[in-house]
Amino acid sequence: MMSAVVVQSHHIFGVRRGVTNNLCYFDEQTVIFPSGNNCVRYNIDQKWQRFIPGTERSQGMQALAISPNRRYLAVSERGEKGTITVYDLQHEQSRKRKVLSAGDPPAQEFVCMAFSPDSKYLIGQSGAPDWTLFYWMWEKQKVLASVKTSSTTNPICQVSFNPQDNTQICVSGRGVFKLFRYAEGVLKQSNFQKLEAHNVLSHAWLSDERVIVGTESGRLLVMEGGDLRWEMSVAPKPSTQDSNRSLGKKNVDEPLSDALPRVSAIAAYSKGFACAAGPGTVYLFEKTEEKDHYRKTREIRIPQDQCSNEPSTAEEQEIATLCISPSEETLATSTGRGQLYSITLSSAEMSKGEPAHFEFLSHSFHSGTITGLSVCIRKPLIATCSLDRSVRIWNFETNALELYKEFPEEAYSIALHPSGLYVLVGFSDKLRLMNLLIDDIRTFREFTVRGCRECAFSHGGHMFAAVNGNVVHIYSTTTFENTQNLKGHNGKVRAVAWSEDDSRLVSCGMDGAVYEWNTLTSKRESESVLKSCSYTGVTLSPDAKTVFAVGTDCTLKEITDSQILREVQSDGVPYINLVMSRSGRMLFTGTSIGTIRAIKYPLPIQKDWVEYQAHAAPVTKMAITYDDQFLLTVSEDGCLLVWKINDKEGRGMKREKEVGYTEEILITKSDLEEKNQVMLELKTRVEELKMENEYQLRLKDMNYNEKIKELTEKFIQEMESLKTKNQVLRTEKEKQALTHEEAMAEVMEKHSKEQQDLESTNNQKLMLEFEKYQELQVKSQRMQEDYEKQLHEMEESKTLALEELTEYYEAKLQEKLLLLEQCQDESREQVREFEESKKQMEEDGDREIQDIRIKYEKRLRNEKEANLRLKGETGIMRKKFGSLQKEIDDRNLDIDKLKTEQQKLQGVIKSLEKDILGLKKEIQERDETIQDKEKRIYDLKKKNQELEKFKFVLDYKIKELKKQIEPRENDVREMKEQIQEMEGELESFHKSNTQLELNITELKQKLKATDKEMHKEMQRVRDVEALVRRFKTDLHNCVGFIQEPKKLKDSIRELYHRYVQESDVVDIVGMDADIQREYASQREHLERNVASLKKKLAKDSEIHRADNVKIMQENVSLIKEINDLRRELKLVRTQVHDYEVMNRKNQKQSPTELRALSADNSRIAVARLNFEQEADRIIGLQRGEIQRLREQIQGHSHALRPPSGGKLPALTA
Repeated sequence: MMSAVVVQSHHIFGVRRGVTNNLCYFDEQTVIFPSGNNCVRYNIDQKWQRFIPGTERSQGMQALAISPNRRYLAVSERGEKGTITVYDLQHEQSRKRKVLSAGDPPAQEFVCMAFSPDSKYLIGQSGAPDWTLFYWMWEKQKVLASVKTSSTTNPICQVSFNPQDNTQICVSGRGVFKLFRYAEGVLKQSNFQKLEAHNVLSHAWLSDERVIVGTESGRLLVMEGGDLRWEMSVAPKPSTQDSNRSLGKKNVDEPLSDALPRVSAIAAYSKGFACAAGPGTVYLFEKTEEKDHYRKTREIRIPQDQCSNEPSTAEEQEIATLCISPSEETLATSTGRGQLYSITLSSAEMSKGEPAHFEFLSHSFHSGTITGLSVCIRKPLIATCSLDRSVRIWNFETNALELYKEFPEEAYSIALHPSGLYVLVGFSDKLRLMNLLIDDIRTFREFTVRGCRECAFSHGGHMFAAVNGNVVHIYSTTTFENTQNLKGHNGKVRAVAWSEDDSRLVSCGMDGAVYEWNTLTSKRESESVLKSCSYTGVTLSPDAKTVFAVGTDCTLKEITDSQILREVQSDGVPYINLVMSRSGRMLFTGTSIGTIRAIKYPLPIQKDWVEYQAHAAPVTKMAITYDDQFLLTVSEDGCLLVWKINDKEGRGMKREKEVGYTEEILITKSDLEEKNQVMLELKTRVEELKMENEYQLRLKDMNYNEKIKELTEKFIQEMESLKTKNQVLRTEKEKQALTHEEAMAEVMEKHSKEQQDLESTNNQKLMLEFEKYQELQVKSQRMQEDYEKQLHEMEESKTLALEELTEYYEAKLQEKLLLLEQCQDESREQVREFEESKKQMEEDGDREIQDIRIKYEKRLRNEKEANLRLKGETGIMRKKFGSLQKEIDDRNLDIDKLKTEQQKLQGVIKSLEKDILGLKKEIQERDETIQDKEKRIYDLKKKNQELEKFKFVLDYKIKELKKQIEPRENDVREMKEQIQEMEGELESFHKSNTQLELNITELKQKLKATDKEMHKEMQRVRDVEALVRRFKTDLHNCVGFIQEPKKLKDSIRELYHRYVQESDVVDIVGMDADIQREYASQREHLERNVASLKKKLAKDSEIHRADNVKIMQENVSLIKEINDLRRELKLVRTQVHDYEVMNRKNQKQSPTELRALSADNSRIAVARLNFEQEADRIIGLQRGEIQRLREQIQGHSHALRPPSGGKLPALTA
């Protein structure tokens, strides 16, 4: 039995077309797109992919939608019951969160979706024939509302939420543009603008009220509040001749709209929006200063494909989806041919005038059914060919596209040589053998095999088999001769497979036959024919004894010796292809629904396999790399999927042989010479450019230095002028401040005078008015009395007049009644006339009302626009008014601050003036003291001259005394030398004694140490034995907890803490012997140091004796000087006492004399104080010096003592 094998999606090359919104950004570096039956998270920088597999038995993806917070991805899939699956992208494996459906009756598909701004709600538009919009609270899987948005003739292409409002939804499609609002559990249409003439392909929200709409005829419409605000065409303006031609071509079968650029995608961003503008073109629009207008700023195109047979075809790709990265740095797009492109918006903006060009987001992919797949042995390469007429070479180690070339004919099959240097491709017209050069795929041999559907190199690479209808041709790779033709099939051959040793070839065909051929003799060695089955795939076991085949009867057959040993049913799903690993332990099959199955070998009796979601269309080819590490599958959906083969524990399969890949490449001699020539030319060009750049840099430096000099001079001049201006302004400010203060004082005086005058005048007026009021009251009382009398008279006259009038009017009434009857008859006739005229008037009125309504509606619109403009202007004026008021307030505050600062500065000036007066007084006093000190210095200089004379006499006497001392000093030296010799002998005896004593003590200590070590070793052995016993008992106790992991863990942790520390202690005890040896060596070293230090001390003591004698002599001379100074002090004190007595006697003298005497006395007192202080300081210093010298002498006397006979203490263990 084989060990369980697991395959894991590793990397995929290709994009699934026909999926709405099939490219979206997850973050700045990661995009999400559908590929095969998976959604792929692709990191653009690090090139890794993560897979979100589709659900089982689904009929394919229809649409994608990512939430605004970039956390959730919604995927809609078609089936018997259409579903929307929401995935959590923040989870490592993008786990499935919720599955949504339409309920009863179920919708078969959802053509487009959108998340709400807060990512809590989701809308999904179901497809034909219902076209119902569903509004979900998706986390609770609850349908909040649904509404039918369109009819069967008008399909919907896009739905979206208002970016600021969860309740407003926009729906667009063919002749449809509707805004819905969710309220009270119902979706109600809120706009009634009809766009039946337009086929709306895309829309995007520019703000919370504004939507931009793109149509099939190349029109851009800006809708605000459901009304059209702005319209333009993205098509370039045609000339009159072109317009005439287009009018003349109306009768042609193709409609006119096909010639116009389709706005198939729109993406909004902060500056404006990007929109598709026809095949391979994207325009960037930015908002202008005018409110509702946008202008085109950039044009971005898909570049030509230089590897293509027709480079311009790449430019004709239709833009399917546009998306902008979260930071608005990158614009990415997917095309109708399954290609992904991107461009950084900053680079697009840099291209002035010229159109910028997209770059591939990752690689160029196949855009048609992949028909061939092959791998080699010596390189990590995969070769594929497709109905898009391209041959591509991929690298499965770096996950990159190595080579790519398009040809004029369709390619049906491909085989890669084991060396990886050649490729065999079966085109519709011929079979071609081509070299894989460094940057090209070049044909070097053609074979006349038309429409070769299958070809394969032998494992040795010396032969290749090519299928031509129902015949298999075998060619030599070296001579290119047709060595053998294998005939026998009655139907087309669908698959061939070589044995490991290339001695056999197995083929299967549509006729239900599986033949095994001998490649040396061209004979058929075994056969298995089953006419009820058309075989589509065949493979051999590594030992070439067993053949595995699959076909249209939904079974996997194991054939040995022309007999079908086993048949494994596929559960009603046809197998199309199969492959077996070179180790013979793995068998993989590809199905018609795009899934991959891993089947155990030997084949099980029951249905036992693992199925993986892979492709969205039938698997066309499968292969396994030579080292059994990767499984490769291709499909009709144009995708190449690389699977990593692991064991059940997730590790890669073990390699039986470690094969290193080669790095050699093919290049023609002419290409190499051309490249060398180009390199030489470029080198010379680089050197020339360097010289030019250096020269230009020097010129620029010269120019910039001159400019800097000029600018510095200008700035210096400007600074000087500004300084002068500043000074002038300051003076002006001071003047204005003074004038302002004067004016304020005058105004205050005037105001007070005016106030007093007004009070006096007002008081007088009040008195006059009060007198008038009293007079008027008296008049009014008189008037009331008169009017009451008149009223009585009038009432009496009225009663009489009434009686007369009633009689008169009764007579008249009778006359009028007769007249009324006549008038009624006349009025009936007039009513008839009036009704006729009324009908005519109403008709005329309706017409006039309609005309007036149209006029006033126009006026209303104009007035609304004017009103909006005025509102904008008023807003601006308010802002200006507010800013001016702020400036006024700021200026007032500045004025107040300046006033307060001025007051502070005046206070500071006053305080400084007081300080100046005080300092002047201090200067005068200092000048007087300086004069006194100068007199004192003069006296001291005189004394110094006298002392120098004394010094000369004393020096002469000292010389004579030295002459007498010299013979005595010589005798003393001789005696000292004898004493030193004696001391040296003594020291040598002491050293020998101490050395012997040390040796004895060392030996004793060694004896003790050895005894102690012996006892310790004995004790250690006993301790270790006890430790082992205890450890054994504790270990036995631990084993009892083997069924309880937690207790076992705790008990082992206790064992560790208990025994590891004790073992450390035992190790420390073992180190004592080494410490003793180290101690002995350290002690010897210290003894040597002590001996050398003693010698140095003896020398230093002799030097210090001479110094001490000198210091003693200096001390004697200083003491003499101190005594002289004390005598002078006494004399000065007596003089001061005499002066004080004189002062007391002469107190009654004149004031002038008293002032002079006081000045003299103060000078004498200052001199006396200074002299006393100086004398005390000198005495203190001398005492300190004497004390220091005494301490030095004592230290030296201690050091000169002979060394004591004490010994170093013995080391105790």
